[in-house]
Amino acid sequence: MSAWLEASFATHRPRAIAALTRVFRDIDLAEEAFSEACLKALEDWPKRGLPRDPFAWLLTVGRNAGLDRLRKAARRAAILDANKDILDMTGDAPPPDPDALRDDVLRLLFICCHPALTRQDQLALALKVVAGLTVGEIARAFLVKPKTMEQRLTRAKKTVAATPVPFETPAPAERARRLGEVGLMVYLMFNEGWSGSEGTVQIRPALCDEAIRLARLLLELFPGVSEQAALLALLLFQHARAPARIDEEGGLVALEDQDRTLWNRAMIHEGLSLLQKAERSGANGPYRVQAAIAAQHAVAHTAADTDWAQIEALYSTLYAMQPTPVIRLNLLAARARTEGPDVALHEMEALATDLSGYRWFHTMRGALLLETGDPESARAAFEAALDLGPTGPERAAIREKIALCKKSS
Repeated sequence: MSAWLEASFATHRPRAIAALTRVFRDIDLAEEAFSEACLKALEDWPKRGLPRDPFAWLLTVGRNAGLDRLRKAARRAAILDANKDILDMTGDAPPPDPDALRDDVLRLLFICCHPALTRQDQLALALKVVAGLTVGEIARAFLVKPKTMEQRLTRAKKTVAATPVPFETPAPAERARRLGEVGLMVYLMFNEGWSGSEGTVQIRPALCDEAIRLARLLLELFPGVSEQAALLALLLFQHARAPARIDEEGGLVALEDQDRTLWNRAMIHEGLSLLQKAERSGANGPYRVQAAIAAQHAVAHTAADTDWAQIEALYSTLYAMQPTPVIRLNLLAARARTEGPDVALHEMEALATDLSGYRWFHTMRGALLLETGDPESARAAFEAALDLGPTGPERAAIREKIALCKKSS
């Protein structure tokens, strides 16, 4: 497939699948109809040129392909009876209503966020239905066999079909709730790609790239929602550091040790522009604060240039919004830089119970104990982190710390 055709299909896929899902009330049929439209485009567009409105063309051909499938399906009797209003359609589809289309895409993403699904199945379904990744690509991203992923996706679709999301246009309050859940799904998709929860691979670029693509789509659909601009800015700031995060041997490189000349400056500049846009709105949501924290790291030319006082203040703001133990831990990491490791270690004691199963608590505690000259206690903290399922690169980095503790002892 030529690059321009592939890019066009990828651009129009989320909106087309969303609109076709609304028409047919069936994700599988919507995917099949869009695939047939793309196959038809592969034959038609190179000969006749790009249509005046490629999206409308794909939507019309996809709708007609779906109707043909309904008419020919073995179960057509029941489906035809249930879809009389659809099958009465003739001719070209009317031009899509931008507002309705926006709700279609949001609804499709919200279907992928179905509460009956596990978070990983939500992410996998979004990658399949919205992003258009193959089962093999998704399986590689999640480090499982293609057959296993195919079974998971099949179960997920059956679960969604059993308790479907209503297809009517959501009220403003419901739209805001859905947008919040979809934004969280995109955020978690990126996090899973940026720092794997388990396995031998630390960074899974496919998940990061698709999360950024979905964040761009949300911002395009909802340009007036400042948190969407902030979410995209946050992901760009993080992903800009990817080239410097893993060394040539596959080992993790700590933020303070990274070669900042390898950071993607184009991503950073775009992130700064988006953050300024979010800040101009006056809104102060959690993504905006997290993006502002990431920006402080992004603009620091060296680790020594980092404005830790500002980062501590921003984490204090974030903790006021979301008073979770993990955010408190990040606040204390910044405080260790401004007030010293002893202060942070003392305040971490209150988090020991809540974060006993969180490996980053133990690695941070180990690093601070080592800094204060207590290698034996630091070694115990690092060994506790080893028991909590770190990824392969994380395990190697922790073992290096343990070796350093032994040497210091």
